[in-house]
Amino acid sequence: MEYRKLGRTDLEVSLIGLGTMTWGEQNTEAQAHEQIDYALSTGVNFLDVAEMYPVPPKPETQGRTEEYIGTWLAKTGRRKEVVIATKAAGPVRQAHQPNHIRGGETNHNRASLFAAVDGSLKRLQTDYIDLYQLHWPDRSTNTFGRLAYPWIDGEETVAIDETLSALAELVKSGKIRHIGVSNETPWGVAQFLAAAEKHNLPRIVSIQNPYSLVNRTFEIGLSEFSHREHVGLLAYSPMAFGTLSGKYLNGQRPAEGRITLYQRFTRYTKPEVEAAVTGYVEIARKYGLSPAQMSLAFVNSRPFVTSNLIGATTMAQLKENIESVNVTLGAEILTEIEAVHNRQPNPAP
Repeated sequence: MEYRKLGRTDLEVSLIGLGTMTWGEQNTEAQAHEQIDYALSTGVNFLDVAEMYPVPPKPETQGRTEEYIGTWLAKTGRRKEVVIATKAAGPVRQAHQPNHIRGGETNHNRASLFAAVDGSLKRLQTDYIDLYQLHWPDRSTNTFGRLAYPWIDGEETVAIDETLSALAELVKSGKIRHIGVSNETPWGVAQFLAAAEKHNLPRIVSIQNPYSLVNRTFEIGLSEFSHREHVGLLAYSPMAFGTLSGKYLNGQRPAEGRITLYQRFTRYTKPEVEAAVTGYVEIARKYGLSPAQMSLAFVNSRPFVTSNLIGATTMAQLKENIESVNVTLGAEILTEIEAVHNRQPNPAP
């Protein structure tokens, strides 16, 4: 396993991180524990979760994923062997964002963030969180598949320096060690960095955004922050909800596939996505690689990636995905990947 520094800290996280959002919905507690045990045996040390999980978010399951990690920690006593990242939900700004978490009080103000951290600590059965992230911005942005900036005047939001001050208190208290953002924009990252420097507050160390062969939008405005400011990417949806495995091509809908089960993820079923995935699958097969491993190896190879957050519902998928760390893509295959990208750029933003 390869390890990379989390921002400018001395904390090292595995290049492959274990995503958990299916635990409590598609995976049982026993299966979640089995995944953790296996991942750690391969050198994975990074677990990413959120107070909102599992997904799709529902009142009756909310927090269950953190609880599964908590029962594993209580059972094994291996807290010091894992780096745990979790997230505070943001306010409801788009239709798909949940309004049942903490009674709908999910703005990024002091009271809300303190309540969110305490809830996560209780469910996780730990007294500290290694990386605490804001799941999405407090303001309306063009994220979660929205292309056009919403341009809403007069929207009431919590100021970034107010949010950062609250997080600084939580760092000082020892409840969280480091802070990060998620589903954030270049403007937002710049504002967090500026506020930290101006007010002598903690710097964000990471940004968790989608990144895959069918969504490379991170490269356009955010990757430079990774390079110049050491705010590394925690890449989520690196398999684009499994589409890059090729299992949904030609109208296939495997019974347990997420896109089969949940109709809300339509940005992965567009004809443009199918065309791009077809091209990438053909490249993988030409070079004797599994499409999944080629897709993940591409993400692993990017210099701005701190950790590639894989997810799996079966142990076979988990093993295949983690093994991608041992796959190296040569110049020829990378050239062919770029050719597909140039023909069909970012079909699933």
